[in-house]
Amino acid sequence: MLTGQRCVVTGASSGIGLAIARAFGEAGAAVLVHYHSHSGQASELVDEIRRRGGTAHGAQADLGQPAGCEQLLQQATRLLGGIDVLVANAGIQKDAAFTELTLEDWRQVMDLNLTGQFLCAQHAVRAFRRQGPDAQRSRALGKIIFINSVHQRIPWAGHANYAAAKGGLKLLMESMAQELAAEKIRVNAIAPGAIRTPINEDAWSTPEAMEKLLQLIPYGRIGEPEDVARAAVWLASDAADYVVGTTLFVDGAMSLYPAFREGG
Repeated sequence: MLTGQRCVVTGASSGIGLAIARAFGEAGAAVLVHYHSHSGQASELVDEIRRRGGTAHGAQADLGQPAGCEQLLQQATRLLGGIDVLVANAGIQKDAAFTELTLEDWRQVMDLNLTGQFLCAQHAVRAFRRQGPDAQRSRALGKIIFINSVHQRIPWAGHANYAAAKGGLKLLMESMAQELAAEKIRVNAIAPGAIRTPINEDAWSTPEAMEKLLQLIPYGRIGEPEDVARAAVWLASDAADYVVGTTLFVDGAMSLYPAFREGG
Protein backbone atom coordinates (compact mmCIF):
# COMPACT_ATOMS: atom_id res chain seq x y z
CA MET A 1 0.00 0.00 0.00
CA LEU A 2 2.98 2.31 0.62
CA THR A 3 5.59 0.56 -1.51
CA GLY A 4 8.34 2.96 -2.50
CA GLN A 5 7.22 5.68 -0.10
CA ARG A 6 9.83 7.38 2.09
CA CYS A 7 8.27 8.16 5.45
CA VAL A 8 9.40 10.07 8.54
CA VAL A 9 7.58 9.29 11.78
CA THR A 10 8.39 11.55 14.72
CA GLY A 11 8.16 10.29 18.27
CA ALA A 12 8.37 6.73 16.98
CA SER A 13 10.13 5.02 19.87
CA SER A 14 6.93 4.23 21.80
CA GLY A 15 3.15 4.28 21.76
CA ILE A 16 1.27 5.55 18.74
CA GLY A 17 4.39 6.63 16.85
CA LEU A 18 5.99 3.21 17.21
CA ALA A 19 2.84 1.48 15.96
CA ILE A 20 2.63 3.82 12.96
CA ALA A 21 6.28 3.32 12.02
CA ARG A 22 5.87 -0.47 12.28
CA ALA A 23 2.70 -0.40 10.16
CA PHE A 24 4.37 1.78 7.53
CA GLY A 25 7.23 -0.70 7.32
CA GLU A 26 4.76 -3.57 6.93
CA ALA A 27 3.03 -1.60 4.14
CA GLY A 28 6.27 -1.40 2.16
CA ALA A 29 7.52 2.07 3.08
CA ALA A 30 11.10 3.00 3.92
CA VAL A 31 10.84 4.48 7.42
CA LEU A 32 12.89 6.98 9.39
CA VAL A 33 12.20 6.17 13.05
CA HIS A 34 12.68 9.38 15.02
CA TYR A 35 13.39 9.38 18.74
CA HIS A 36 14.46 11.95 21.28
CA SER A 37 15.92 9.91 24.13
CA HIS A 38 14.73 6.26 23.89
CA SER A 39 17.35 4.98 21.47
CA GLY A 40 16.97 1.35 22.53
CA GLN A 41 13.29 1.09 21.60
CA ALA A 42 13.91 2.88 18.32
CA SER A 43 16.78 0.51 17.48
CA GLU A 44 14.63 -2.52 18.25
CA LEU A 45 11.94 -1.28 15.87
CA VAL A 46 14.48 -0.56 13.12
CA ASP A 47 15.85 -4.09 13.51
CA GLU A 48 12.34 -5.56 13.43
CA ILE A 49 11.45 -3.78 10.19
CA ARG A 50 14.73 -4.86 8.61
CA ARG A 51 14.26 -8.50 9.66
CA ARG A 52 10.96 -8.48 7.79
CA GLY A 53 12.72 -7.29 4.65
CA GLY A 54 11.93 -3.60 5.00
CA THR A 55 14.05 -0.46 5.07
CA ALA A 56 14.37 1.54 8.27
CA HIS A 57 16.80 3.89 9.99
CA GLY A 58 16.83 5.51 13.40
CA ALA A 59 17.31 9.26 13.80
CA GLN A 60 17.77 11.26 17.00
CA ALA A 61 16.64 14.88 17.22
CA ASP A 62 15.21 17.29 19.78
CA LEU A 63 12.14 18.62 18.00
CA GLY A 64 11.50 21.14 20.74
CA GLN A 65 14.39 23.07 19.21
CA PRO A 66 14.34 24.59 15.69
CA ALA A 67 17.74 23.09 14.84
CA GLY A 68 16.46 19.62 15.70
CA CYS A 69 13.59 19.87 13.21
CA GLU A 70 15.94 20.91 10.41
CA GLN A 71 18.42 18.18 11.38
CA LEU A 72 15.72 15.49 11.23
CA LEU A 73 14.62 16.36 7.71
CA GLN A 74 18.24 16.53 6.58
CA GLN A 75 18.71 13.00 7.92
CA ALA A 76 15.65 11.88 5.94
CA THR A 77 17.24 13.16 2.73
CA ARG A 78 20.57 11.52 3.54
CA LEU A 79 19.25 8.15 4.76
CA LEU A 80 16.11 7.69 2.64
CA GLY A 81 17.03 9.76 -0.40
CA GLY A 82 14.07 12.07 0.20
CA ILE A 83 10.69 12.22 1.90
CA ASP A 84 7.16 11.50 0.68
CA VAL A 85 5.29 11.35 3.98
CA LEU A 86 5.75 13.14 7.30
CA VAL A 87 3.84 11.83 10.30
CA ALA A 88 4.21 14.54 12.94
CA ASN A 89 3.48 12.62 16.12
CA ALA A 90 6.01 13.72 18.75
CA GLY A 91 4.47 15.37 21.80
CA ILE A 92 4.56 15.68 25.57
CA GLN A 93 2.26 16.52 28.48
CA LYS A 94 3.13 18.80 31.39
CA ASP A 95 -0.07 18.86 33.40
CA ALA A 96 -1.13 21.23 36.18
CA ALA A 97 -4.11 23.21 37.42
CA PHE A 98 -4.37 26.45 35.49
CA THR A 99 -3.03 28.78 38.18
CA GLU A 100 -0.24 26.32 39.02
CA LEU A 101 0.91 25.87 35.41
CA THR A 102 4.39 27.32 35.05
CA LEU A 103 5.52 29.36 32.10
CA GLU A 104 8.30 26.83 31.53
CA ASP A 105 5.83 23.96 31.25
CA TRP A 106 3.57 26.03 28.99
CA ARG A 107 6.50 26.77 26.70
CA GLN A 108 7.86 23.22 26.63
CA VAL A 109 4.51 21.84 25.48
CA MET A 110 4.02 24.58 22.91
CA ASP A 111 7.59 24.28 21.64
CA LEU A 112 7.20 20.57 20.86
CA ASN A 113 3.48 19.97 20.33
CA LEU A 114 2.83 23.00 18.13
CA THR A 115 5.99 24.85 17.07
CA GLY A 116 7.93 21.63 16.52
CA GLN A 117 5.13 20.27 14.32
CA PHE A 118 5.06 23.54 12.36
CA LEU A 119 8.81 23.53 11.76
CA CYS A 120 9.01 19.86 10.73
CA ALA A 121 6.11 20.39 8.34
CA GLN A 122 7.74 23.50 6.91
CA HIS A 123 10.96 21.60 6.16
CA ALA A 124 8.97 18.72 4.68
CA VAL A 125 7.05 21.00 2.29
CA ARG A 126 10.30 22.54 1.10
CA ALA A 127 11.66 19.04 0.49
CA PHE A 128 8.54 18.04 -1.48
CA ARG A 129 9.01 21.06 -3.74
CA ARG A 130 12.71 20.38 -4.32
CA GLN A 131 12.03 16.76 -5.21
CA GLY A 132 9.20 17.48 -7.63
CA PRO A 133 6.43 15.08 -8.65
CA ASP A 134 6.94 11.36 -9.18
CA ALA A 135 3.74 9.67 -10.34
CA GLN A 136 5.25 6.21 -9.92
CA ARG A 137 5.80 6.94 -6.23
CA SER A 138 2.56 8.75 -5.37
CA ARG A 139 -0.24 10.79 -6.92
CA ALA A 140 0.51 13.55 -4.40
CA LEU A 141 3.62 15.70 -4.35
CA GLY A 142 3.84 14.97 -0.62
CA LYS A 143 1.75 14.09 2.40
CA ILE A 144 1.72 15.36 5.98
CA ILE A 145 -0.26 13.72 8.77
CA PHE A 146 -0.45 15.49 12.12
CA ILE A 147 -1.28 13.30 15.10
CA ASN A 148 -3.62 15.57 17.00
CA SER A 149 -6.09 14.59 19.76
CA VAL A 150 -9.77 14.65 20.64
CA HIS A 151 -8.68 17.63 22.75
CA GLN A 152 -8.53 19.74 19.63
CA ARG A 153 -12.29 19.71 20.20
CA ILE A 154 -12.87 18.77 23.85
CA PRO A 155 -11.71 21.20 26.59
CA TRP A 156 -9.51 19.58 29.24
CA ALA A 157 -9.28 21.07 32.70
CA GLY A 158 -5.84 20.71 34.21
CA HIS A 159 -4.25 20.43 30.77
CA ALA A 160 -4.58 23.98 29.38
CA ASN A 161 -1.20 23.95 27.62
CA TYR A 162 -1.83 20.59 25.94
CA ALA A 163 -5.36 21.47 24.80
CA ALA A 164 -4.27 24.88 23.53
CA ALA A 165 -1.49 23.30 21.49
CA LYS A 166 -3.87 20.73 20.01
CA GLY A 167 -6.43 23.41 19.17
CA GLY A 168 -3.72 25.42 17.45
CA LEU A 169 -2.56 22.34 15.56
CA LYS A 170 -6.06 21.88 14.13
CA LEU A 171 -6.06 25.30 12.48
CA LEU A 172 -2.42 24.97 11.46
CA MET A 173 -3.32 21.78 9.60
CA GLU A 174 -6.40 23.28 7.96
CA SER A 175 -4.59 26.49 6.95
CA MET A 176 -1.72 24.51 5.46
CA ALA A 177 -4.13 22.24 3.59
CA GLN A 178 -5.97 25.22 2.13
CA GLU A 179 -2.72 26.86 1.02
CA LEU A 180 -0.89 23.78 -0.28
CA ALA A 181 -3.61 21.68 -1.89
CA ALA A 182 -3.12 23.31 -5.29
CA GLU A 183 0.43 21.91 -5.29
CA LYS A 184 -0.95 18.40 -4.68
CA ILE A 185 0.41 18.40 -1.13
CA ARG A 186 -2.10 16.62 1.09
CA VAL A 187 -2.24 17.76 4.72
CA ASN A 188 -4.51 15.93 7.17
CA ALA A 189 -4.68 14.92 10.82
CA ILE A 190 -5.69 12.02 13.01
CA ALA A 191 -7.29 12.75 16.38
CA PRO A 192 -6.95 9.74 18.68
CA GLY A 193 -9.09 9.37 21.75
CA ALA A 194 -8.10 7.20 24.71
CA ILE A 195 -5.35 4.91 23.42
CA ARG A 196 -3.51 2.33 25.52
CA THR A 197 -0.04 3.93 25.64
CA PRO A 198 2.51 4.57 28.40
CA ILE A 199 1.73 8.31 28.48
CA ASN A 200 -1.75 7.66 29.92
CA GLU A 201 -1.14 4.43 31.83
CA ASP A 202 -2.77 5.80 34.99
CA ALA A 203 -6.07 6.02 33.09
CA TRP A 204 -6.29 2.31 32.23
CA SER A 205 -3.86 0.27 34.33
CA THR A 206 -6.34 -0.75 37.07
CA PRO A 207 -9.86 -2.16 36.78
CA GLU A 208 -11.23 0.88 38.60
CA ALA A 209 -9.48 3.32 36.27
CA MET A 210 -10.57 1.39 33.20
CA GLU A 211 -14.20 1.35 34.33
CA LYS A 212 -14.14 5.11 34.78
CA LEU A 213 -12.46 5.62 31.41
CA LEU A 214 -14.96 3.46 29.53
CA GLN A 215 -17.76 5.74 30.68
CA LEU A 216 -16.26 8.29 28.26
CA ILE A 217 -16.09 5.89 25.30
CA PRO A 218 -19.45 4.96 23.74
CA TYR A 219 -17.87 2.12 21.74
CA GLY A 220 -17.02 0.35 24.96
CA ARG A 221 -13.29 -0.33 24.64
CA ILE A 222 -10.02 1.52 24.90
CA GLY A 223 -8.17 2.12 21.66
CA GLU A 224 -4.94 0.38 20.75
CA PRO A 225 -1.99 2.05 18.99
CA GLU A 226 -2.66 -0.21 16.01
CA ASP A 227 -6.09 1.40 15.56
CA VAL A 228 -4.36 4.70 14.84
CA ALA A 229 -1.61 3.07 12.79
CA ARG A 230 -4.05 1.47 10.36
CA ALA A 231 -5.76 4.82 9.85
CA ALA A 232 -2.39 6.48 9.20
CA VAL A 233 -1.41 3.92 6.56
CA TRP A 234 -4.66 4.52 4.69
CA LEU A 235 -4.39 8.30 4.99
CA ALA A 236 -0.83 8.23 3.63
CA SER A 237 -1.75 6.01 0.68
CA ASP A 238 -3.14 6.88 -2.74
CA ALA A 239 -6.40 5.27 -1.60
CA ALA A 240 -6.97 8.53 0.31
CA ASP A 241 -5.80 10.80 -2.51
CA TYR A 242 -8.94 12.98 -2.41
CA VAL A 243 -8.78 13.46 1.37
CA VAL A 244 -7.34 16.91 2.12
CA GLY A 245 -7.66 19.13 5.21
CA THR A 246 -9.54 16.50 7.19
CA THR A 247 -9.22 15.35 10.79
CA LEU A 248 -9.97 11.65 11.14
CA PHE A 249 -11.19 10.93 14.68
CA VAL A 250 -10.10 7.51 15.93
CA ASP A 251 -11.75 7.65 19.33
CA GLY A 252 -14.58 5.14 19.78
CA ALA A 253 -16.98 8.14 19.64
CA MET A 254 -15.40 9.86 22.68
CA SER A 255 -15.72 13.22 20.90
CA LEU A 256 -19.53 12.83 20.68
CA TYR A 257 -20.06 13.93 24.27
CA PRO A 258 -21.23 10.61 25.73
CA ALA A 259 -22.67 12.30 28.84
CA PHE A 260 -25.55 13.38 26.61
CA ARG A 261 -26.51 9.81 25.64
CA GLU A 262 -29.36 9.95 28.13
CA GLY A 263 -30.61 13.32 26.96
CA GLY A 264 -28.12 15.50 28.84
